[in-house]
Amino acid sequence: MSQIKQISNQFREAQLNGTWIATNLKAEIKELTWQQATTKIGSLNTIADLTFHLNYYVAGLVQVFEGGTLDIRDKYSFDCPPITSQADWEKLRDKSFADAERFAELVEQMPETQLTEGFVDIKYGNYSRNIHGVIEHTYYHLGQIVLIKKLLVEGF
Repeated sequence: MSQIKQISNQFREAQLNGTWIATNLKAEIKELTWQQATTKIGSLNTIADLTFHLNYYVAGLVQVFEGGTLDIRDKYSFDCPPITSQADWEKLRDKSFADAERFAELVEQMPETQLTEGFVDIKYGNYSRNIHGVIEHTYYHLGQIVLIKKLLVEGF
């Protein structure tokens, strides 16, 4: 299997369908109600906020992979629109899944040589660093989501 296919698969496993770490983002959030996704526990982010945050970066990189500009800014990465219904939550959740699949497809289509090319601006490193960064970012926040979900289900 090519390196690019392995990287794309690793991203899919973290976001959509893997069990390498026993779960994935989609498995953890797909059955949640909007009330569960927006429940605040102490000073922790909500699951909806974390879902938005993860997707913010995925969607931002998709835009670049499709030839667009890098418009994402850290200061906006938690600006989740209000979730006041199941439809709002499903819209956010489904956008996250669709953007993740598009991200994986675009990575698969990259020539392996692109991995070492500069990403937009040299200060952002190369494509490999950014793709792996999104994978690591997913695992980091997935752990938080699993713990928050456990607190919601089992009580706190």
